[in-house]
Amino acid sequence: MLSIVNANYKDDFKIVIEFNDNRKGEVDLKDFIFNGKIKPFKKLQDVEKFKKFHVDYTLIWDDNLDLAPEYLYYKAFERDVSLKNKFHKWGYI
Repeated sequence: MLSIVNANYKDDFKIVIEFNDNRKGEVDLKDFIFNGKIKPFKKLQDVEKFKKFHVDYTLIWDDNLDLAPEYLYYKAFERDVSLKNKFHKWGYI
């Protein structure tokens, strides 16, 4: 089962994430937060609130806002063609 083992805020709305398969990547969530359709995440438009996440299997913010580790993995490695089948199986492409 995929999970996040470590994550560090980088800048703007970017987080560097290390997954339990030893892959490390950068996720930019700015578009998701500002243009996404999931209203509870709009409160993270304040970068100071965005920075206040913790890791417990995945990224979690106040009010138990979280994102699936598979989605974060996809966002970190979406350009990696070797992962295309995995992303298709998960429903992201």
